[in-house]
Amino acid sequence: MAYIADGNNEFHLQLMYATMAQKNRGEFWSTYNSHRVLILFFYQLKNGNVEYKRQVSASNPSRLRTLTTQMSFRMDEGHGRCIYRIGVEDNGCHSLLSYDQVAESARILEYLARSLNAIVVERKMIQNEVMWNAATGEPERCTADAIAVDEAPILGDAMGNPVDIISESKEDGHVLNKEEGIYTRAELTIHRIETHLLDPSPMQLKSKSSHSDAAKSDKPVEHKEEEKVAPASEEKFSVSETMSARNIRIAVVGNVDAGKSTLIGTLTTSCLDDGRGKSRTAIMKHRHEIESGRTSTATTHLMGFRSSGQPIAGRDQIRANKRKGEDEIARESYRVITLMDLAGHEKYLKTTIHGVSSGFSDYALILVNARQPPTHMTAHHLNLCCSFGIPVLVIFTKVDGCPEHAFQSCKQDVMKMLRSPEVARKPFMIRNDNDIETVMDKLHTLAPMIETSCVSGAGIDLLQKMLFALPKRRKHENKLNRDFEFLVEDIFNVPGVGAVVSGFVNAGELTVGGSCHVLVGPTDDGTFVKTVAKSAHIARINTSHVTAGQSACLALSMNKDMRKKLRRGMVVVKTNPTSTLQFDAEICVLKGDSTTIRRSYQAFVHILNVRQSAFAREIEIVNHFATGAPHAYKDLEEEGCIVLRPGSRAKVRFEFAKRPEYIRAGMRMLFRDGRVRGVGIVTGIPTTD
Repeated sequence: MAYIADGNNEFHLQLMYATMAQKNRGEFWSTYNSHRVLILFFYQLKNGNVEYKRQVSASNPSRLRTLTTQMSFRMDEGHGRCIYRIGVEDNGCHSLLSYDQVAESARILEYLARSLNAIVVERKMIQNEVMWNAATGEPERCTADAIAVDEAPILGDAMGNPVDIISESKEDGHVLNKEEGIYTRAELTIHRIETHLLDPSPMQLKSKSSHSDAAKSDKPVEHKEEEKVAPASEEKFSVSETMSARNIRIAVVGNVDAGKSTLIGTLTTSCLDDGRGKSRTAIMKHRHEIESGRTSTATTHLMGFRSSGQPIAGRDQIRANKRKGEDEIARESYRVITLMDLAGHEKYLKTTIHGVSSGFSDYALILVNARQPPTHMTAHHLNLCCSFGIPVLVIFTKVDGCPEHAFQSCKQDVMKMLRSPEVARKPFMIRNDNDIETVMDKLHTLAPMIETSCVSGAGIDLLQKMLFALPKRRKHENKLNRDFEFLVEDIFNVPGVGAVVSGFVNAGELTVGGSCHVLVGPTDDGTFVKTVAKSAHIARINTSHVTAGQSACLALSMNKDMRKKLRRGMVVVKTNPTSTLQFDAEICVLKGDSTTIRRSYQAFVHILNVRQSAFAREIEIVNHFATGAPHAYKDLEEEGCIVLRPGSRAKVRFEFAKRPEYIRAGMRMLFRDGRVRGVGIVTGIPTTD
């Protein structure tokens, strides 16, 4: 192998190692043509973001799906970026291809990249690395004469605009030779773009064969209207912005047999139910939930929409039996709907109350089984959402095969509940797109109602259009100037990473890294632990910056003893850590069941992510004549014993029973003793002398 006599020592070592390894495996001389022995690179690794390809052809859809799956894996290995070396064998040898063969392969790979929401950021053609020696009848390596010329991607940039390439080789007068017998290879750098500037309906894999055939026949490719990259907007949208400014959070509540998990499964997987639990099984978390069909935990699921309003398919088109992950949906979507699946059984009422209290919901879906009248739990869930000021949408499920008289009776009962003084909503039936436009700016006074069936698909399209049209209600971007505040919802111990906390960024923004010092607490004694936020994830996507309005995970640098102090209900802040046992709140006792509240009354308090038992230490009536308080209030107040009854408003000083918590003025609260008894707002923290 005299052709390696010239070159550096490092290349010699790599060549010798690769050749020996391949000879030992018996692959080197048996697999490849005897002329393809000029090694350019180390042999291809199974892992990593670099892929070698001799040649790519659009032979059939099955092959294209395999190539797309492989490209997705390489991009995942490179955290969204991969390199394709065309004209290179798996063992690193030059494939001795012509320019046309390499260019055709690069064209097909670029179309495959677009199907994965990725673009070619660099396309480089290399020639004159290998020349044919007529005297010896073998190819020879001649690196001194090699040229590398940058070419523009054939599909342009993410906006579809042509890319201007200024190549140093072209400035030096180097021009690619496209004749046969001139050996060429290419390097494509492919980057996954976390934007939504691609066409709302990305090119399907079946369209690539036609592009390939057109290229072979030297005819101009006529792109159909739906296959073009739509430069609809000059503004670039990132996943971070999608998961905050364009993320609508919706709580899904209703009775135990209303079909909440089934509806969420149908919406997120884009597959209809079979009537035997197919949709709900796809999203349920625990084994006992799958076996019983009852949800016992609060879970979140993402549903994505393109800018045109078309829902993102929940099943992977490349890997047909695989559900898309949260990261894939977040990358492809212009708008994201976060559906919070809450428990409907009365046994898990406290879990549902906490989910509504800490979920920061923009809207709520109240699901009602059309085949039977609404239950007391339906009324309780409706009152719970209205007490938090959350606009509600009523969804009638299981309308397929439902007797007309049963459905009309159910509808009349629901309309009666909506018109009650506690809810005060006017029911409005949604039948077409015009009705959706009518209710968009009246959701605080109207209660839209939609008839659906997850088996027949009736009303699902209308519901999807309704969800896409909903405006963002909570303006988290107005909290960016406040101090960073991260509410901890769950805690994990990830091997190789350490302590990880998941939750919601309620205010401010944070850039993670080795110098990002944060405070976590309060612990049982009211103190905060100082640590470092090493990294962060949003929708399973690694990021260095989190901002208000996002659900995120933070990896914290903590030892074993510090990890034991972590619990749900904590906060992560950068400055001004405070904890208190007492707080003042202005409350309103809800009408309904008979409730008597006096001093030393104990209830379970929900304040965003905080859950703890608390005592009423001091009570002060707020304008009891205006609120219709009974005459007995006056006599009781003179005796120093104030009693609150349904409909009353009062200022109450609460004291936590177990540990201090992070509380600040302005937080909305709810208290219960079995059932929800009242709601209020924290007005202040008493100062200690």
